[in-house]
This record gives sequence, structure tokens and C-alpha cells, in this order.
Amino acid sequence: MSESTETALGLTESRSIGGRILKAVVYLLVLTMFAGPLLALLVGAFGDIKDPTQLSIVPSGFTLENFDIAFDQGVLKYLLNSFFVVGFGLLLQVSVSVLAGYALARKVFPGMTLAFVAILATLMLPEEILAIPLSVVLADLPVVHFNLIGTLAGMIVPLGAWGFSILVMTEFMKDVPRELEEAARIDGAGDFRIFAQIILPMCKPALGVIGVFGFTMIWDQYLLPLLVATDSSSYTLPLALRTLRIDPAVTPGVVMAASLLALLPSVIVFLFFQRSFVSGLSSGALKG
Repeated sequence: MSESTETALGLTESRSIGGRILKAVVYLLVLTMFAGPLLALLVGAFGDIKDPTQLSIVPSGFTLENFDIAFDQGVLKYLLNSFFVVGFGLLLQVSVSVLAGYALARKVFPGMTLAFVAILATLMLPEEILAIPLSVVLADLPVVHFNLIGTLAGMIVPLGAWGFSILVMTEFMKDVPRELEEAARIDGAGDFRIFAQIILPMCKPALGVIGVFGFTMIWDQYLLPLLVATDSSSYTLPLALRTLRIDPAVTPGVVMAASLLALLPSVIVFLFFQRSFVSGLSSGALKG
């Protein structure tokens, strides 16, 4: 005799043997769909794969030769370039986001609405539209007239202001009680002290969110390094993967090994900031 229970969404869940088997099959298909490519990447990185049609999720051997060849191809140098860009780029991005968020959330100034709309507009424009103007600006930086093409600094400066991070910090800072700020001003605290000791500590969940999203966004950048880099010495790892993929002398296993090295930092950062990330998303959902 079949049994059924009602789920939280009001749907009927069958508890019969057939229903359980069907649910297990669906779960297995979903797991294969999402975990299959990652498992194939892992197996390919440590396997002796010469033909891309031989990719499989079943290990057939173990070797570190793919990583040795990848390092001989300069992957370690590209990896260090990526860490340099993401380190300074994320530091600059978080600094700009918290300062801009504080100004938009806690201050009133002429043109504030226009500035907010301009920030929103940057999120609606695809990177391809900005490619030519960005390359022109980087070739002759306004006011200082520096040429950043061919330098790692040219990949860092455009990452300083990201509309998503600014909007996240703005919304979190808006929800900080103004009574705390007023009490601090009565005690003689200035803007910088209020910002550093009251506003910013209460926005730690938001810092986790923009940290994880910012790291992933910068680490996966492809178009910006493509515009800036003039030779392989300034390649980042995502850009170098294209060079490895089209090199006929490089086997698919080497490309898989380099891809695994490109994937690991994002996974490690997410696991490290997982608590702050989830807390930030939960706080945003509750406030919304």
C-alpha cells in the first residue's frame, strides 16, 4: 500500500518503493549533471589522457606528469600573475565599495541619485561594449597620462569599482540604525571613527559576500587581461588556458591539470568564507 506525505510547498511526496526509486534516479541524474564535469576534470588532470574523446569519470591510472608539463609551460608564472591581480584588485575593489557604500547610504550630497543610477547602469552593460573605450583609456590614463597597456596594473585599476559590490554595501549600511551614529556624534566621534568603529563592523556579512563574489569575478576575468596583456609574461591563468588549449603539442591532460589549478583557488576561498557568505546572503534575504 502506498503512502504519501505533504511537502513544505504543499506537494504530495510518495513514500512507496516506486516513488523512492524514482526519486533516487532523479537525484542521481542531477548529481551526475553537476558533479560529472568536475569529476571528469579531476580524473583527467591525474590521468594519462592523450585524446579528448577519452575523457571519463572513471579513473584509469594516476600520474603527476600533466602537472610537470604544465609547470614547464609556465603555468606557475601565470598562476602568480593571477594571484597578484586578484590580491590587489580585490583590496582596491573592497576599499572603493565600502567607501562608496558609506557615502551613498549615510550621506546626502548633490547628484547622489545620478551617481546611483550610473552605478546601476554599469551592471547593465556587457563587457564587450566597454572593451574599446576601456582599452583607449588604459592606453592614456586621464590626468596622469600613464600607459597601462602591457602591465598588471592595467588589469587591476579597472576592477576598483564594481557596481555589484557597491550596491551590496550600500544596502547593508542603510540598515545600520541611525541612533548608533547619532549617539556616537554626541560622544564626539567624527565621520571616520563612526565609519571604522560602528558602521563597518556591523557589515561583516556583506564583506564576506563581496569578498567571495569579487574574488571569483576577478579570478575569472578573461576579456580584461586579453585587452591589456601584450606578451605572455603578463598573462593570467584564464588567459593562458586558451594558449594551452590551442597548442597542438599540449595534451588534454595538461590542459585539465592547468584548469584544476585555476579552479582550486575559488573553491578554497568559498570554503574559507562560507560562513560569512551564507550569513550575508541570509541577512540580505531577511532584510529584503
